[in-house]
Amino acid sequence: MTSALTEFYRGKRILLTGHTGFKGSWLGLWLTGMGAEVHGLALDPETEPNAHGLLRVPYASDLRQDLRDADGVARAVAAIDPQLVFHLAAQPLVRRAYRDPLESFGTNVMGTANLLQALRNCPALQAVLGVTSDKAYDNDAYDAPRDLVFAETDRLGGRDPYSASKGAQEIVIRSFAESYFAKSGVRVATARAGNVIGGGDWAEDRLMTDAMAALLAGKPIPIRNPLMTRPWQHVLEPLAGYLLLLHALAEGRFAGEAMNFGPDESHSVQTVADRLCSLWGHGASWAQVGDQGPKEAKTLALTSALAKAVLGWKPCLDLDATLGLVADWYKAWAKGVDMGAFSAAQIEAYAARMDA
Repeated sequence: MTSALTEFYRGKRILLTGHTGFKGSWLGLWLTGMGAEVHGLALDPETEPNAHGLLRVPYASDLRQDLRDADGVARAVAAIDPQLVFHLAAQPLVRRAYRDPLESFGTNVMGTANLLQALRNCPALQAVLGVTSDKAYDNDAYDAPRDLVFAETDRLGGRDPYSASKGAQEIVIRSFAESYFAKSGVRVATARAGNVIGGGDWAEDRLMTDAMAALLAGKPIPIRNPLMTRPWQHVLEPLAGYLLLLHALAEGRFAGEAMNFGPDESHSVQTVADRLCSLWGHGASWAQVGDQGPKEAKTLALTSALAKAVLGWKPCLDLDATLGLVADWYKAWAKGVDMGAFSAAQIEAYAARMDA
């Protein structure tokens, strides 16, 4: 499986938006490791430290561009003329979207429209993958948990600003795909992933950000909502799915609109914290804090049956293996290890699991 991916991506001219972010940095490292010519387009990293700085991905070009600037996006995209596009750039934080909804709608919705409009003028373009979110679904489990597993055919929606922006992003991508790209033979799809965790994420209000800061300081992990349930997965799981999906799109093996990538089961925040403390050792613990934050859905789960059937993708890591990789990464970082090489080794080990 991975040898076919390497053969396909080697030498391809790829536009990766959001390459300075957590997921984008890992995807850039994986793609360049396969010999792809990757051009990054994003804002500066928002945290220090950050995955972009630590992984030191050898991009063909490393551009800074706000997607809300349509003219700037058009110029940058025209200069690259990509064959393939991974669109990961976004405002990805629920609590931040509550504070500033216009930023989220501007970036996630209009930013996506600006990018797609620019891509219409790229003669080399073959396929585009827009990465949205599992929160794009119309999830009504805000006041009480519900036993509901979302499939790609379920209704999109959004009852908070972030979720609404991702549902709207899906609609924008579909409209461009059917109105413009279908006529030119460019295949377009979206990917909806579960809650992604892994080394190098220092974004605010993230469980692993708070957990690693606490554990490295020898303090209890602060937990706001211990019973909230999410489809937690290591960053390499959905990235493998994205790579397989764009490959299938470019070769005409998938003509659908969207695909889910999530673990086989969701887990509560409490379960994640308990397992992480056990793996970390040294008397690690967690404690509930009073700030529960703005309203979010209590439960969220995905079915990845379509990805399994069409792509042969499947989760390779259970929860303990996922958390073990995360803990190992941050422990190595705290010791001053070369995190580019360390992360590349984690990718290599994960790829071996894909082929097992």
